[in-house]
Amino acid sequence: MKKVYLIGSLRNPAIIDLGNELRELLPDWEVFNDWMAAGPLADDCWKDYEIARGRSYAEGLKGYAARHVFEFDKHHLDSSDAAILCLPAGRSGHLELGYMAGKGKYTAILLDQSYLDDERWDCMYQFADLVADNLESIANELRNL
Repeated sequence: MKKVYLIGSLRNPAIIDLGNELRELLPDWEVFNDWMAAGPLADDCWKDYEIARGRSYAEGLKGYAARHVFEFDKHHLDSSDAAILCLPAGRSGHLELGYMAGKGKYTAILLDQSYLDDERWDCMYQFADLVADNLESIANELRNL
């Protein structure tokens, strides 16, 4: 069974629906978006915790909590055949997609309406194998992998 990692923001509740939709479109694929279970405030809570301990950002990245989350996500990225970056997303999502592209895995970017309305576009999205404004287009490409 092939696996696709759905990349996005913890603050984007659409990730859950997109994951469910992708499971319907690709019943023979494992769709991974379990990272979403941490909830929209996970990164904020981690930051507050590290600051309360008197640790800097760099020090916090070396802590058990950050290492655990990183290794969890990296394991699932490494075991995936493809990744879809669902916009809007932040720095982590873009780094994850770049990591997957660098590993030679299939990558796609799912644009959302707010991004399409944005005045700033980004030429570097051409690193992705596909940029689309609908999930069906991406699913059609994944079926051919």
